[in-house]
Amino acid sequence: MSLLIQPSPELQIHIRKELNEDVNTRDSDLQAIKDWLQKQPHLPDTWDEVRIMNFLRGCKFSLEKCKKKLDMYFTMRSAIPEFFTNRDISRPELQEIAKIGQGPPLPGLTPDGKRVTIMRAVTKDFETPNIADAMKIALMIGDIRLAAEEVGVAGDVYILDASVASVNHFSKITPTIVKKFLVCVQEAYPVKVKEVHIVNASPIVDTIINWVKPFIKEKIRNRIHIHADLESLYKFVPKEILPEEYGGTAGKMADFSDQWLKKLAEYTSWFKEQENIKADESKRPGKPTNYEDLFGLDGSFRQLTID
Repeated sequence: MSLLIQPSPELQIHIRKELNEDVNTRDSDLQAIKDWLQKQPHLPDTWDEVRIMNFLRGCKFSLEKCKKKLDMYFTMRSAIPEFFTNRDISRPELQEIAKIGQGPPLPGLTPDGKRVTIMRAVTKDFETPNIADAMKIALMIGDIRLAAEEVGVAGDVYILDASVASVNHFSKITPTIVKKFLVCVQEAYPVKVKEVHIVNASPIVDTIINWVKPFIKEKIRNRIHIHADLESLYKFVPKEILPEEYGGTAGKMADFSDQWLKKLAEYTSWFKEQENIKADESKRPGKPTNYEDLFGLDGSFRQLTID
């Protein structure tokens, strides 16, 4: 079973159009970013080409946007140790998360070349884990995909299964950690979020969405769909690529999840090496990044309170 099925040659043509990718100029764009990296005193001198190319794709080949995003990516690695250190899936606290939740990207692509990831909890009764560890695993998967998406995809679709969302779990989540995660996803990773689908939603979900909304770019806010049933989901994501648990025919969530856990384990030494490949603020030209400005919360964000 393939971890991520790559797009067919026909689909690749569509995806390249979507990403503004020109096969004749992409290598010189890549070279331009590599030269730029080497000149930045506060950033690593080199990094791997496949990943840089996927940053270019996620920025529609705008060199300026790509530089900004790569700088932010390496800046996050220094700024948020709770996401970017100890990234070893065999650690007990990460094993704990793997037991209660699943968040695998699915192998198949939508007909227009988008990658779909489903996130859900597999058990109803559990102690609220340290949410930073769940976010850490999601970003670890993101780092693997930076290499595993060999030719790029037309965007990302997230299906969030809210069946276990409860007041109890959400009351333990601080606005700061949510903001840190969303800054990473929106500013530091070359992810194009095209759709977010929420299934099995209870009334509390509206409250949670309203609470998170200020952290999310408006463009993405308008792409959140709450589904009353799975039928309406199939209009966006065909059954052929969905797992059996969601009425699909592509296989089982547990198998997809196990495959990704194996892949995360294979990457253990890569994650270890990457811990030191990060921005060094003491060498940044001009003034160093003020983390408070990045993650600070203005007065409108409060701890989520649900009556």
